[in-house]
Amino acid sequence: MSVRIMVDSTTDTPELIRKQLTVIPLHIHFGQEEYVDGVTINHRKFYEKLVESDVLPTTSQPAPEVFARAFEQAKQAGDTVVLLTISSKLSGTWQSAMIAAEDYPGVAYVVDTLQVTLGARILAELALRLAQSGMEAADIAARITAERENVRLIALLDTLEYLRRGGRISKTAAFAGGLLSIKPVICIQDGEVKLLGQARGSRQGNNLLVKEIGSAGGVNFDKPLLLGYTGLNDTLLQKYIADSAFLWEDHMASLPQTVVGSVVGTHAGPGAVAVAFFRK
Repeated sequence: MSVRIMVDSTTDTPELIRKQLTVIPLHIHFGQEEYVDGVTINHRKFYEKLVESDVLPTTSQPAPEVFARAFEQAKQAGDTVVLLTISSKLSGTWQSAMIAAEDYPGVAYVVDTLQVTLGARILAELALRLAQSGMEAADIAARITAERENVRLIALLDTLEYLRRGGRISKTAAFAGGLLSIKPVICIQDGEVKLLGQARGSRQGNNLLVKEIGSAGGVNFDKPLLLGYTGLNDTLLQKYIADSAFLWEDHMASLPQTVVGSVVGTHAGPGAVAVAFFRK
């Protein structure tokens, strides 16, 4: 018997890690067009369509039957499952998984990460470490539930336009922010998106991001860490890394980096920089 670690596609796992996980995809809708996240649309195509589209895409969670099939496959193989989902306050994915798990007591353990994208991803990487160490599914689920309190996901947005298009701020506020080159810094707190502060320009934004990492207690380099960006290139992320090199001590050569996917990318827009870490 082995433990299978499952995640939904909002964790933005790369191909190397996907081989160690079971990924349950969400669906992405651009108007009448529907795509399967990570299957019929990749990150590059998503951001190309995001920039070109007049409407913001929406996502829909997998039905309980999708999770049930994955749980049944594990059960038939004699395995147990720990499934990590996007925050229940941001999606109905956790609820769908819980409905399915009712029929698989002792087999499927569902954990609400209270995170999204990079934050959920580093919890999944920790779960993989625990599974590989021989820990049982119930204990892994309990450990990840406890560890989620130590995860911090902080992001610097490059534009307010996509928050406006999503109805999160007014058109006037977005226009004024654009004129003043306002860069919001946001985080995931108690499973929801919160505004931490606003900066004038990228340099002040990077400084505010550094300050917030310090306020969170600093980075625990003994656990998974991940930096990410939205859009089609990582130019702003590399600038941030260079500006904050002192934060990463002797880890500059091996900092894990990735592109952030559809759920955060829809509202953040291109050009955002994010970091997820376990606080000390």
